[in-house]
Formats: sequence, structure tokens, C-alpha cells
Amino acid sequence: MGIEGLLVFLLIGAVAGWLAGIIMKGFGFGLIGNIVVGIVGAFVAGLVLPVVGISIGGGIVGSIIHATIGAVILLFVIGLIKRR
Repeated sequence: MGIEGLLVFLLIGAVAGWLAGIIMKGFGFGLIGNIVVGIVGAFVAGLVLPVVGISIGGGIVGSIIHATIGAVILLFVIGLIKRR
């Protein structure tokens, strides 16, 4: 992975984490927090979405949507765990 790929990877993670923060809590988590939530969310979505039969197209927009769905799932599960 070159520097361009790494920058796109971080940008997608940041945007996905920010969107998930807005959807779930109404605010973001800061730049580093958004990147971490977005990257972990992309991993979660990569595991969960194929199991339920959901396929999202390629490209940057598809990657952002994919990572955002995973980040929302991640934040929802974390919210359930914190309530206990």
C-alpha cells in the first residue's frame, strides 16, 4: 500500500466514523476517534454484511457507506454493553 492508499484508507475511516457518530450520538469523536471507529466499523461490516446477504458497490462512496454501516453497528453494540 502506497502513501495514497493509506491516505484514502484514513480518509474513509474518518468520514465513516464521523457519520456514525452523528447518526448514533449526534456528534463525532474527534479526528483520531473517528478514524478508529470508521476502520473498526469497516472490519465489522466486512464480517456482518456478507452473512446477511448485503452487498454494496465499490468505489470510495461504497466504501464510506460500508464502513459507516459497520461503525453504526459497532457503536450500537458498545452502547448496549455500556448500559449494563
